[in-house]
Amino acid sequence: MNSARISELLKTRPKTSLYWGLYLASSDQRTTPDLGIAVAKKLAKRAVDRNRLKRMIREIVRSAQATSLNSDVVVKLKKPIGRETRGRLRKKEKQILRTQIVGLI
Repeated sequence: MNSARISELLKTRPKTSLYWGLYLASSDQRTTPDLGIAVAKKLAKRAVDRNRLKRMIREIVRSAQATSLNSDVVVKLKKPIGRETRGRLRKKEKQILRTQIVGLI
């Protein structure tokens, strides 16, 4: 997905939860749906956590696209993670983030 398409999607009204913003737009029928992920360095300090979140999001969205979701998607982290754990993403918080994103899709 190119940056122009991502900017276009970010102008639409998102579905939101506490931590996530999910931007959806219908894709062309002749192309496969695209995915954009935005996890800012300010919100997830450690590269390990940013990469883990991106993998988790890819897994969830791809499974949703395989079953029912047939649109372009941009997922954006809105709030910082790991406030209680010195900026590190722990298992409990990871489960909370996963359930929130599944609830949006």
